[in-house]
Amino acid sequence: MDDETFPEEDIETIVKNAITCNVSDNMYNAKKVNDWINTIVDWCLKELQALNRPFKYVVTCVIMQKNGAGLDTGVSLFWDNNKDGVVCIPWENPTMHVILTVYGTGLNIDNPAELD
Repeated sequence: MDDETFPEEDIETIVKNAITCNVSDNMYNAKKVNDWINTIVDWCLKELQALNRPFKYVVTCVIMQKNGAGLDTGVSLFWDNNKDGVVCIPWENPTMHVILTVYGTGLNIDNPAELD
C-alpha cells in the first residue's frame, strides 16, 4: 500500500481495538460515557499518528444507551476521493450502541504548510 492511500484496513483495526478494549464488557453507565469517549478517541488518535501517514484525521464517537430510541445523523464532505477517506464502525453490546467514525484528509506533502 502506498503511503498516500487512505489506510482503511489499518483504521478499521485501530477503531475496533479501541472500542473492544474500552467498553466491550461494560454495561451502559451515563456517568462513564464521557470518559469512555475521551479514552476511545485519544486511543484512536495516538494509533493513527503512529501510522505516520500524510493525513489529518477527525475522530468522532457516539455512545448511546440501547433503549429503542432512534438516532439519525448526516454528513456532507467535499474532498478528493483518490486521497481522502472515511471509516465508520458501528458496534453494540446488550446495553449500548457505539458509532465511531474516522475521517482522513490527505495532505499535500509537497506543500509543507499543510503539515502544521
